[in-house]
Amino acid sequence: MAEVRLTGVNKFYGAAQALHSVSLTIADGEFAVFVGPSGCGKSTLLRSIAGLEEISGGTIHIGDRDVTRAAPSERDVAMVFQSYALYPHMTVAENMGFPLEMQGLAKDEIARRVRATAQTLQLQDHLDRKPRALSGGQRQQVAVGRALMTQPSVLMLDEPTAGVSPIVMDELFDRIIEVARTGISILMVEQNARQALEIADKGYVLVQGANRFTDTGKALLADPEVRRTFLGG
Repeated sequence: MAEVRLTGVNKFYGAAQALHSVSLTIADGEFAVFVGPSGCGKSTLLRSIAGLEEISGGTIHIGDRDVTRAAPSERDVAMVFQSYALYPHMTVAENMGFPLEMQGLAKDEIARRVRATAQTLQLQDHLDRKPRALSGGQRQQVAVGRALMTQPSVLMLDEPTAGVSPIVMDELFDRIIEVARTGISILMVEQNARQALEIADKGYVLVQGANRFTDTGKALLADPEVRRTFLGG
C-alpha cells in the first residue's frame, strides 16, 4: 500500500499534448477510477505512473519516493492490461505463480500465495484448469491474481472489463472490490464510467488530458454536469 502523488504531469507525443499539468493524490489504500471520453489520456496517465511512458514534465511520487525517472521494476506497482496475456499451456495456478517462480521463491511459498489470492478472487476451484477452459472474466481475474503475487503497493487496471458481457462485468467488479478490501491501493481506468464510480472511493474525470472533475465516486455520480456530459443524463 502506498500513496500515489502526481504534480504537474505533462506528456507530449511530438507536438501533441496527451496530459496537461495533471496533479492528484490517491491516498494509501484508496480505490480510484479514471473515467472520461475515449482518447482523453486515461491509459497514458496509468502507463506514466507505471513507468511505461516517460513523462515530459512534472513529478510522480509513490509512497515517500520520487519515481519520476525510476524504471517500472523499481516502482513497486503491478499493472493489468486489457489483454490477459496468460500462458495457454499453463494451469491457472502455474500462470499465477509464474512471477514468483522467476524470482526463485520456494514452491511451498508460491503455493501458499496462489491459494490465498485465488480465495480472494474466487478462483480456488479453477487452479488446475487451463485458460481456454475459463470465461473471459475468469481469465482477467487470473491476470489480476498474477499481478498480486509480487505483493505490490499499487495495483493498476487498464479497462479490465473491456469486451465482457454485463453479467461478467458485474462479477469482475465484485472481485476487484474484494481485492480493494485487502487494503492495497488500486488505480483503474474504465470505460463503464457509471458502474466504476459506484464502487470507487474516488473518481477522476479526464477531458483532453486534463483532470476536469475530482470527488468521491458517489459525489461524481450525483453531479448534474458530470451526469449530463459524461454519463448520459
